[in-house]
Amino acid sequence: MAIETFTVSPSEGIKLLGQLNSNARQIDSAFGVKTELVANGLCVSGEPGQIAKAIQVYERLLEGIRRGAEVDSQLVNYLTNSVLAGDDEEVDFSPDLICVTAKGRPVHSKTSGQKKYVTAIQKNELTFAIGPAGTGKTYLAVAMAVKAFRAQEVSRIILTRPAVEAGEKLGYLPGDLQMKVDPYMRPLYDALYDLMGYEAYQKNLERGIIEVSPLAYMRGRTLDDSFIILDEAQNTTPEQMKMFLTRIGFHSKAIVTGDITQIDLPASTSSGLVGVQKILNTVEGIEFVHLTAKDVVRNDLVQRIIVAYEKADTAKSKRRK
Repeated sequence: MAIETFTVSPSEGIKLLGQLNSNARQIDSAFGVKTELVANGLCVSGEPGQIAKAIQVYERLLEGIRRGAEVDSQLVNYLTNSVLAGDDEEVDFSPDLICVTAKGRPVHSKTSGQKKYVTAIQKNELTFAIGPAGTGKTYLAVAMAVKAFRAQEVSRIILTRPAVEAGEKLGYLPGDLQMKVDPYMRPLYDALYDLMGYEAYQKNLERGIIEVSPLAYMRGRTLDDSFIILDEAQNTTPEQMKMFLTRIGFHSKAIVTGDITQIDLPASTSSGLVGVQKILNTVEGIEFVHLTAKDVVRNDLVQRIIVAYEKADTAKSKRRK
């Protein structure tokens, strides 16, 4: 058993520990150490190697606090997992406020992967975001669209996704065509409601400034002066992907998001998102951003589930070989 003190001011020590010591409990649990607040900083006890890792997390967390980063359980979990994985990549804590939600909550990237994603959107006309659930692919894309619309960089927002059932047959759905496709569009509606507010969303929808529709509606159109998002792109066929990409008009920006580990197409059908990576990886003005389990910003359990599935898929691939 060893003991080491991480020297910080009392006020910074309290911030590092978190509300009701919530940050310290996360770090202590991850590294098997015990953290206590003392007069000249934080006292960390445990095995020497684990103490060093815990202090590395506190050092990164302190840098974030000093640079004005929002410190929450997600950030602590992200920094902890980075240290556990031996990732010494420098964390960029520079502020990158994207927009503010209807309730006044600031929206910004929370991981290095998300920051690269936002930067890619700003730099390129077409950005592909590929990664597991919970990494903020769709929400950040919609946030960037709302930001561009508010800044009058585009005159409309178009959100689309293929209407593919996720592994189950829903059967006959009542209502008109819009009512039938609404369940598939729900994640996009949710993001827009949160960012714009229901009344503003409805007003812009009625004026045709916002359009949320299935991918089939895109055929034959040219989308000028628009911010276009194709969500759940892993469920497009190669033909659908090409059709969508050739809709992009002048003064427009497009984002394509998807998770190639959750393809709901028939086994005999190829995913357009898988194939497009080989076709467009060297085209100017296009960037592919790959998010990983480290970028998950949902419940910590989601991150552990994704890692477990990745290990299972890797083991299955090795057995096949």
